[in-house]
Amino acid sequence: MKIHRVGFQGERGAFHEQAAAKLVRQPFETVPFPTFPELFRALARGKIDYAVAAIENTLAGSIHENYDLLLKHRLPILAETNVRIVHNLIAAKGVSLRSVRKVYSMPIAHRQCTVFLEKHRSWEVVPYYDTAGSVKMLTEKKVTDSAAIASAVAAEHYGGHILAKDIGDDPENYTRFFLLGRKLEHKPKPRGVKTSLVFITRNIPGALFRCLSAFALRDIDLTKIESRPLRGRPWEYLFYLDFLGNPKDVAARNAIRNLAESTEFLRILGCYPAVE
Repeated sequence: MKIHRVGFQGERGAFHEQAAAKLVRQPFETVPFPTFPELFRALARGKIDYAVAAIENTLAGSIHENYDLLLKHRLPILAETNVRIVHNLIAAKGVSLRSVRKVYSMPIAHRQCTVFLEKHRSWEVVPYYDTAGSVKMLTEKKVTDSAAIASAVAAEHYGGHILAKDIGDDPENYTRFFLLGRKLEHKPKPRGVKTSLVFITRNIPGALFRCLSAFALRDIDLTKIESRPLRGRPWEYLFYLDFLGNPKDVAARNAIRNLAESTEFLRILGCYPAVE
């Protein structure tokens, strides 16, 4: 059996790796990348077989960088999954809560743990490129006055010690992840799938209404719509849209055909299942 190379942003033990374990149901080799652009480029150039990329969080909203990268690279969405984000305060072994003076993590993790951090105002909050990467750094350097905010998996992987569990502000903290490939590998099932697309429409009265009515008139459920600035055309936008259904269904096929009549650019990004 071929061992696929699966890339993700961050270090081993990151939430992206947990998503990869759900999305790739067979043995795989993890390939961490420091940034999302490097991850997308590696997949586009065939250096990895798949990529796992976060696309939105229930508290922080959409990850706009990855929406832009989806448009730049023609990499189809193969599947999606949701991962509950459980933040923990982690330090090197032997470090106590009383000795902590600095807390490292990604800025988004700091923001999602403000209630806990407010109880420790004397601590310096230090931004770092990755949650798991901050644990890796502290344990490898044996830092004795600092802790990191990351997953329990990161603590286990790097031999860290959890000082405080589940310190996030909101228990309903989930991140949605995409599994991306270089090409479609099989036809999506006709039921239980979602379709993502992106389009540009003219900036005239009623244009967006006409685009969305193509779905509303056919009782197609839209699950998300996101606008992003259209480069080179100030104050104009392109729109990312998700709907429940398969483009090969009669209603969806007609809706997309109708949408194409009202747009100047349209691309289907993927039709894919949700992995629990």
